[in-house]
Amino acid sequence: MAGVITHDRPPAAEGRQGGPLIVTEDAELLDDLLRLCAAAGARPEVHHGVPEHRGSWEAAPLVLVGDDAARRVRGAVRRRGVVLVGRDQDDSGVWRRAVEIGADHVLMLPDGEQWLVDRIADVAEGVGRPALTVGVLGGRGGAGASTLACALAVTSAREGRRTLLVDADPLGGGLDVLLGGEGVEGLRWPAFAASRGRVGGGALEESLPELHALRVLSWDRGDSVAIPPQAVRAVLAAARRRGGVVVVDLPRRIDEGVAEALAQLDLGVLVVPADLRAIAAAGRVASSVGMVLRDLRVAVRGPYAPGLDDREVARLLGLPLVGEVPVEPPLLDGGVPPGGSARGPLARFCSAFWQRVPVEGGGV
Repeated sequence: MAGVITHDRPPAAEGRQGGPLIVTEDAELLDDLLRLCAAAGARPEVHHGVPEHRGSWEAAPLVLVGDDAARRVRGAVRRRGVVLVGRDQDDSGVWRRAVEIGADHVLMLPDGEQWLVDRIADVAEGVGRPALTVGVLGGRGGAGASTLACALAVTSAREGRRTLLVDADPLGGGLDVLLGGEGVEGLRWPAFAASRGRVGGGALEESLPELHALRVLSWDRGDSVAIPPQAVRAVLAAARRRGGVVVVDLPRRIDEGVAEALAQLDLGVLVVPADLRAIAAAGRVASSVGMVLRDLRVAVRGPYAPGLDDREVARLLGLPLVGEVPVEPPLLDGGVPPGGSARGPLARFCSAFWQRVPVEGGGV
């Protein structure tokens, strides 16, 4: 159980992250709170009452006060981020004690454990603005969606954004291969198949292969492993909490896992070759994706069939136009990835895309 109390308090010190401050003399409760801090990847500071050093109370990103210690912290400076933690679900007096100490929340264990782990992890990671998350998918097979996804990610990283590229298509051959890094050490999707609840954003980023100044979550070369929707949700949520940019290469089929990925996108880019059969196929893909994703745009790839141009393709699909995608080889002999040459046409296209998207799509 977790409850919220609304009232005015002076703000806590900002811009500082770390583990929470725990105030309790209840040994059993302390063991549980230490266990939850460990699960969230945080190292707490523990006191039996208000710390003698005033800064510890005011600067801690989160304060967890055991119900046994409510009386001892009653005179402490009021601040945000105080949680009163207890065990007795039937104790109505806990709300009065929470008001007396200026608590934001009342939480009862064990029911509120997952909420508390998430809250501890948030403050430990210093959660700020979520990443701008862009999905790329093909209107038909061979449209060049994976190449564009890689180029967008490589360009974003080169321009100084924290960037993570996610390969959401288990049958696509692996984006690490397209980037020339299939032998680079790091975790791939099968390692996250059992993920439930929350995945630490920092731990995720550090565990993935680093290629061309960005992190890549791709597939290994083993047997295909089904990734449950809950794992897709947990991993993408962790990626977004780190801020910057997340680019997701999506398959054209929509299953439960892909629907979870679509639900976390800020916008999608549908890559469509400029011929009538591709447009017809892309229309069906757009119809399916549009049931989940509100902001879907089209990027057109030539050569053009007679009577078509990029604006006409966008009109036929009824989607906003991103532009015409230049064609470049997926991987040059020199090991340059898609978009890797800053002066190349594909990199220029991607750079222009990132300049427009923060205004049109919500910002980085």
